[in-house]
Formats: sequence, C-alpha cells, structure tokens
Amino acid sequence: MAATTASIKFSLQHRDLDRLYAEKKKNSQLLSTSFCSSFLVSQPAFGVTVLRKNCSPVMASIFPFSRKKDIQIAKEELLEAIAPLDRGADASPDDQGRVDMIAQQLENLCPIKDTVASPLVNGKWELLYTTSSSILKKERPKLLRPGGPIYQAINNDTLRAQNLETWPFFNQVTANLTPLSGKRVAVKFDVFKIAGLISIKAPERARGELEITFVDEELRISRGSEGNLFVLRMVDPSYRVPT
Repeated sequence: MAATTASIKFSLQHRDLDRLYAEKKKNSQLLSTSFCSSFLVSQPAFGVTVLRKNCSPVMASIFPFSRKKDIQIAKEELLEAIAPLDRGADASPDDQGRVDMIAQQLENLCPIKDTVASPLVNGKWELLYTTSSSILKKERPKLLRPGGPIYQAINNDTLRAQNLETWPFFNQVTANLTPLSGKRVAVKFDVFKIAGLISIKAPERARGELEITFVDEELRISRGSEGNLFVLRMVDPSYRVPT
C-alpha cells in the first residue's frame, strides 16, 4: 500500500513538472514573439508594413552590449544607404522607403529616453540626408541649390538652435526652443541672416516642431512637424549658438 501511495505521489510530481515546463516554454515563445513584433516597421512610400526576417537583433537588444552592437550595425547600414543620395536630392521613392526603414530601426534601439536634455545633442551637426523639399530645393537647377555643407547646431542649456548654409549662399537662421516632451521641442525662428550679412527678423508664423528620435556621440536622427526625416553627423560638440 505504501509503495502504491509513493508511486501515485511520484506520478503527480512528474505531471506537475511537465505542466510547469510546458508553461515556461509557452511564455518563452510569447516573449520572443513580442520582441519580434516591436520591429514591425511601416514604409509610407509603399503603404505596407514589413517585418524584418531576422528578429535576433531585437531580442539581443535587451542586453546593453548587444544593443550597442545592433546600433553600430544599423548606423553603418544607414550611412551606406544615404551615401550616394546627395543629401536626399537624388533619392527615389524606393530609396526614401529604405532609408526610413533603417532610421526606424535605430530609433527603436535608442537607449536615451529624454533626448532633448541629453548632453549628446549639444554642438554643430552636419546634415547628411533629409526628405525636406525646402532644404533640398530640387525644383531649382543644381547650380542654384546649396552646394557646400549644411549644418544645424543645438544648445539645450540655452534652448537655442541655428541652421547654417555654406557655399554659395551662406544663409543662416537662429531659433528659440521650447521643450514639449522628452523628445520633442517647439521651434520659434527669430532672425534670418542673408548671405551671412543682412539680418532680417523672422515673421511670427516662422514656427515648427522638431523631434529628436535618436542621438549618440556620432549620429542624430530627427523628424520635423511635417514628417520630414533628418540624418546628421556630429562635427563640433563645443560649438555655441549665438544668443
């Protein structure tokens, strides 16, 4: 009788262990699915949603070392994609969709929640790529477009920003910033400078918003109030915007 009771207890224990193992396996599968689904990215140019085939970077990003590696890979992929696009002027709709998809990968990996207050934002950044037609001026002949580097500078301690064109126009504009959230600021332009010489007060309607969606020591991704994408590279972290 005692042997029979012990046999029943042993059988029940094994059944409980099997049940716990099955639940653990199910939870593990759910965790994997949830991390993969967070890498669903929308491509507005095509009106479709695409899931990356390789979900391992998303799952690996829960570990700081792996996240850094994922960020570096995505940055290299982004820089390679935009290199032949002349700041975006030569980008086709397919190019724009691919660049936006890679940018979203970096935005999802950004470890900084409050990017507006991050010291990494401060300094002068060179514009590498944008979808903004007002900056690219693609409707003009190439000789009448900005030919030299274009910069944007931000100082979050003074809440000041500046856009600077170089050759051939040397136009500038400065602005005051008002934080709206940890990633977004309102932008109020105050002074335009034509050819680096003639100062003109900006009209009251010269306003906008800027969202800083990714930043590290080398690269910044921002999105404007009209949905435009900006990719910039740090060139001078010590630069100060005129007050």
